[in-house]
Amino acid sequence: MASFNKVILLGNLTRDPERSYTPKGTAMTKFGLAVNYVYTTEAGEKKEEANFFDIVVWGRQAETAAQYLSKGRPVLIEGRLRYESWQNDKGEKRSKIGIVAEKIQFLGGGQRAQSTEFTEEAGENSGAAAAPRASRPAQRPPAEAAPEAEAEAPAKEKDDIPF
Repeated sequence: MASFNKVILLGNLTRDPERSYTPKGTAMTKFGLAVNYVYTTEAGEKKEEANFFDIVVWGRQAETAAQYLSKGRPVLIEGRLRYESWQNDKGEKRSKIGIVAEKIQFLGGGQRAQSTEFTEEAGENSGAAAAPRASRPAQRPPAEAAPEAEAEAPAKEKDDIPF
């Protein structure tokens, strides 16, 4: 039987991340995410509806999320749905669907903007956190190197399709 469990959300944090550690030392960070849905009614009136999700992040990415994210910060989450059930103090059965983040894209720019990707199978970051774009110097070839680059490039035909 085939199955597929993937969710992509873009929203803002509803609370500051809460980082904790498992007994084996694995980092875990939890936070809430609000995602707005705007629609127009049949009468032409615009309505906005907010949806709230509980997010959990594991490993090195949990450390990074706890360090750089804060309440109100916009973020893009890629992950999977996870069903949880338990009994409360009164013996009532409770359940919820949460989201396990596998990739987080920090949005909003500034010096703290980063992207991290977590691969659960490897249990570690599959890519290092990216440096802020503003701090990366532009890489341009020296003026003398430009004519050589043009000479080495093959001539394109007019009917050549670029893909």
